[in-house]
Amino acid sequence: MTNSAELAVSSRAEARKGLGHQRVAFWLMVAFFAVAPFAIYPVFLMKVMCFALFACAFNLLLGYVGLLSFGHAMFLGMGGYTAAHAAKVWGLTPELAILCGAAAACVLGIAAGLLAIRRQGIYFAMITLALAQMVYFFCLQAPFTGGEDGIQAVPRGKLFGLIDLANVNAMYATVFVIFVSGFLLIYRIIHSPFGQVLKAIRENEARAISLGYDTDRYKLLAFVLTATLSGLAGATNAIVFQLAALNAVHWTMSGEVVLMTLVGGLGTVFGPVVGALTVLAMENYLAQLGAWVTIVQGVIFIVCVLTFRRGIVGELARWLNKPL
Repeated sequence: MTNSAELAVSSRAEARKGLGHQRVAFWLMVAFFAVAPFAIYPVFLMKVMCFALFACAFNLLLGYVGLLSFGHAMFLGMGGYTAAHAAKVWGLTPELAILCGAAAACVLGIAAGLLAIRRQGIYFAMITLALAQMVYFFCLQAPFTGGEDGIQAVPRGKLFGLIDLANVNAMYATVFVIFVSGFLLIYRIIHSPFGQVLKAIRENEARAISLGYDTDRYKLLAFVLTATLSGLAGATNAIVFQLAALNAVHWTMSGEVVLMTLVGGLGTVFGPVVGALTVLAMENYLAQLGAWVTIVQGVIFIVCVLTFRRGIVGELARWLNKPL
């Protein structure tokens, strides 16, 4: 009995210590994005934050529920198209346009989730891919999307009617707040009782069902949450670049977010952020190599897979013996 009590106390102490290290990592991440604009191009950093939020949302589904979606780009793209249309055609302020984009992705997530969530493994992945291709062709043919040209010259407008987002610093601060808020929401979900059920479903769904949990309902809710956050990232990205284009809804974007998650560390809190920064930095700074860039990227990814099998953050956490 004493040994059991000591073990429980030790486990709680380890959990508190792990949360402490994650808080330190969080403040280091916040400090990096707060200081980085003084040394790195702010527009590039805004893109990193948008795609880091997208990757974190995807990681919530794959890393903590165990569902591999090959169609998450449809939420990113639909959020971007809706926000761009709302800002340019409807004349909404940027915060309302971004909320419209997130809401559109939420509705699409409910529809896609109801169709796909009862399947598992490769069947779930293929259904999400098929749905994403349908959304891609819809965006290609729908009159309000601009076809191959996309929606261009999207006005950034004034936040709450007061802050002019044409100013790069104001736009950066807005994206920073959205990213940190989305990250904290995901962090809270992961460490909540709801998140523990998601992990239980990932580890052994049959046992979770035997304990009385409606696993389909939990998976659907997680799917809708990731869709909404992906739409939020896409909407913010469209306002930043004043453009909503087809590449955001193409299947290759779904593959790219998988890559970001795996490179950073699947099932880790900070892995998707590091993965997004790594992948986008390679795309940006290796672009001068022209056609060779894909070969160099391929070699780098092979080295990462062979050397960092748990991803960059996963291997760092193993080396430090601390959860990250």
